[in-house]
Amino acid sequence: MFVKEITVQNQVGLHARPATFFIQKANGYKSSIWVEKDERRVNAKSLLGVLSLGIVGGTPIRIIADGVDEQQAVEGLIKLVESGFNA
Repeated sequence: MFVKEITVQNQVGLHARPATFFIQKANGYKSSIWVEKDERRVNAKSLLGVLSLGIVGGTPIRIIADGVDEQQAVEGLIKLVESGFNA
């Protein structure tokens, strides 16, 4: 299991369009991946799950992966968040 925390910096946070980029990226990995905000954890490959967290700009989240490419998955998703979701 590999875990990293990051603060979402873009203004709109993880809403429709950025969330779609995030899920597409997550689905490119074989590992199981979750996003955690406060005490809630959802499947990072589920659009409804990610949107249900209500992640806005300035929100710290944890990205957790477990599987054969777990570190690559977390690092790739962190890079996407840092880029402001420029896919």
